[in-house]
Amino acid sequence: MMGAGKSSIGRLLARRTGLACFDTDELVAAEFGLSVPEIFARHGEERFREGETEVLRKLFLPQSVIIVTGGGIVLRQENVDLLKRRGTIVWLTADEATLFERASRRRERPLLKTADPRATFFDLLRRREPLYAAAADLKIDTSMRTHDEIADAILDRLEEAIVAKR
Repeated sequence: MMGAGKSSIGRLLARRTGLACFDTDELVAAEFGLSVPEIFARHGEERFREGETEVLRKLFLPQSVIIVTGGGIVLRQENVDLLKRRGTIVWLTADEATLFERASRRRERPLLKTADPRATFFDLLRRREPLYAAAADLKIDTSMRTHDEIADAILDRLEEAIVAKR
């Protein structure tokens, strides 16, 4: 969900692991030549979601990479299927108040440009949480952790999963 720290944690994991990091929001914006808010304003959410799917299809590279997605990526089952085939899906979460406070720091979030952003946010969260739960291989709560602690938790859980498969 927006505000969970996906982009920051993705960049940190890339620095720590040496893996390339791809942010689907940035890739979609580059494809359109517009910012995400501009894409929403000019083309609508549905066209943005189509762009996400197109970008994911292109990210099937032979090497291991980190893919950071926007919170709405789970709205299309095809996206979840593509991500599952690519690797491990990590769901970064936090309590509702923390997520909203973090998400509200950035004024350009198109889905929160409503008369009542808080109500909109909580409605989005309630609708998306079951989708996140169904898609995720790992769930990491970011509420009371630093970025380094979150990265440590992700790397530890991934290592545990690899050892368990042996």
